[in-house]
Amino acid sequence: EKVDNFFKNLMAKTKKAPNALKTLKLHANLLEQLKANNELLDEIQKKLEDYLEKKRGDFPRFYFLSNDELLEILANSQNLEVIQQNLKTCFDNIYRLEIEEDSQAVKSMYSGEGEKVPFNKKPSARGQVETWLNSVQEAMRESLLKYMKQGFTDFTNLGSGDRKEWIKTHFGQIVATVSQIVWCSSTEAFINDSEQNPDSLSEWYNVNVDQLKQLTELVRGQLSPIQRKIIVALVTTDVHARDIVGSLRDANVLSTSEFLWQQQLRYYFESDKGKEECIIRQVNSVMTYGYEYMGATSRLVITPLTDRCWITITGAINIKLGANPAGPAGTGKTESTKDLAKAIGMQCIVFNCSDQVDYKMMGRLFSGLSQQGCWTCLDEFNRIDIEVLSVIAQQLSTIRKALILEQEVFMFEAKEIKLIKTVAVCVTMNPGYAGRTELPDNLKVLFRPVSMMIPDYGLIAEIMLFAEGFDSATNLSKKMVKLYKLASEQLSQQDHYDFG
Repeated sequence: EKVDNFFKNLMAKTKKAPNALKTLKLHANLLEQLKANNELLDEIQKKLEDYLEKKRGDFPRFYFLSNDELLEILANSQNLEVIQQNLKTCFDNIYRLEIEEDSQAVKSMYSGEGEKVPFNKKPSARGQVETWLNSVQEAMRESLLKYMKQGFTDFTNLGSGDRKEWIKTHFGQIVATVSQIVWCSSTEAFINDSEQNPDSLSEWYNVNVDQLKQLTELVRGQLSPIQRKIIVALVTTDVHARDIVGSLRDANVLSTSEFLWQQQLRYYFESDKGKEECIIRQVNSVMTYGYEYMGATSRLVITPLTDRCWITITGAINIKLGANPAGPAGTGKTESTKDLAKAIGMQCIVFNCSDQVDYKMMGRLFSGLSQQGCWTCLDEFNRIDIEVLSVIAQQLSTIRKALILEQEVFMFEAKEIKLIKTVAVCVTMNPGYAGRTELPDNLKVLFRPVSMMIPDYGLIAEIMLFAEGFDSATNLSKKMVKLYKLASEQLSQQDHYDFG
C-alpha cells in the first residue's frame, strides 16, 4: 500500500508537470525513494513466496500449480467453484467433487469421463483449503481400497461364473486392478499344477481366449459410454495377459520362480503392516499400489517393447534410481512411463523441459514430488541448459541419498522437508534433434537407460481392433498397417497427414 501510494502521488505530480527535468527538481531524492520502494517490493515478494511455500508444504499437490493459480485458490478459499476448477491440476483424474450445500460434506468425486465414485467417509469442505483437500486425498485412497476389497470379494464369489455383470457393477479402476490380481493368482495356480498336468497352461490359455471373446461380444452390445471405456481398457490388458500365458505355455514353464513369469508385472492382495494392500511385483521390485483415482481411463497397448521399458523403470526405482527411455519421436517413451504409473495407481506429473527451465523451477518440482511421493516424467530432458543440468544432478543426488538412508525428513535446498519413499523421476530424451545437450556424467549415473525403437504397429492395430469388438482382428490389423504404409508412400506430403 505504501509503494502504491508513493507511485500514485509521483504519477499525479508528473501529470501536472509533464516534464522530466521539472519533475526531478520537485523530488530531490527521487532515486533514493525509488530504490527504497524497490527494496520494499522485493521484501513483499519474498514474504509472499514464503507464505505460498508454507501452504504448499501443508498440501504438496499445490507444488504442481503456478503461483498465480495457487493465489487464485487462496484468495477464493470460500468459493468452492474456483477450487473445483483447479482440481484436475492437483489430482490425476478428479475433475469435480459433489459437495452438499448445507453441511459442506464432500459426498463423491467425478472423473473427466463422468464416472462418479462415492466417498467411504465424507470429508468436510470447511476451514482452510489445504486442510480439507488433504482430507479429500485421504478419503480418495480409503474409498478406492475399500471398493477394491469389495470388488475382489465379489469376483471370488462368482466362482467360474460370468464376469459380465461384475464388470458392469464396479468402477473402472477397480475392474482393471482386481482383474489383474485374479488373473495373476489363477496363472500361478495353473503353473504349479503343470507338473502333474502337462496341459494345464494350454487349458488356461483357452480360458483366456474364451474370456476375450466374451468381452469383444460385450463391446458390440448396448453399453453406456463409461462401461464401453472400462471394457475397452480391460480388453487391452487381457490381450496382453493371453499372450503372456501363450509364451509360458510355449516355454513349458513349470515353476513360478522362473524368469519368464518373474519378469511380468504381477498383482497380489497381501497383508502389509497389519492391513491388506494391493502389492505389485516385477523381478526384484516390490511396490504398494498408490490408490490415486484414475477414472475410467484408456490404457496403452502393451507390446514387448513396453514390457522391456517397464522392467527397466521398476528395476531402477527398486535401487533408488530414475529411468531414461531414449529414442526417436513416436516410440512411446512418455506414454509408457505414464501408463506404468497408471497401472500401479500412482500420480505421474509430466513436465515439458526447455532451455527456459531454471534450477529454482526444478527445485520446487522435486520438493513437491518428495513430499507427495508421486512420479514425474521430465519430457525432452536434454533440452535443458548444461549449467542447470549440473544443479539438477545435485538435487536428485540429495533425494536419492535420503531414499537409501530411509529418512522420513531430509534437508533439501536449505529447507527440512518430509520424504515419501514412492517418489520417482523418469526422463525421456530424443537424441536426434538439434539443440540437445549431452547429459553430464554425474547426472547419467542417476538414470538407467532404455532404448526405445519403432513399435510393432501390427500388434498395436490388432489389440485396438480387438478392444473395439472385431473378432478377426489379426487379419484386419495386417490390412490396416499395409493401408497406412501405402498411404504414407503414395500420397503427397501434407501438414495434416500423419500415417505413423
